[in-house]
Amino acid sequence: MTYADPTDASLTPDGIGSWLVQRVAYYVQLPAAEIDPDVSVAEYGLDSVYAFTLCGDIEDTLGLSVEPTAIWDFDTLTALTAHLVECAAHSDAAAASR
Repeated sequence: MTYADPTDASLTPDGIGSWLVQRVAYYVQLPAAEIDPDVSVAEYGLDSVYAFTLCGDIEDTLGLSVEPTAIWDFDTLTALTAHLVECAAHSDAAAASR
């Protein structure tokens, strides 16, 4: 899988999804190609410590604040990506209305 920088001009689904796959692959020490974004992250052994760390990475890298439970509420990377894209859209809309 090619890494797409989600910090480019827009937070695209492809950019966010690719970045999430890379992060989870790093945490669980698997090649990114072995991470299926439609499989529950729990199946890869992502525990609560890594879930909390991932939320911090999301905030630091993407500028989006998410609750640590989001990793379990949206338990696949595809679902989490959709949630983050929605959060980014709301964040952009809020910034535009200021």
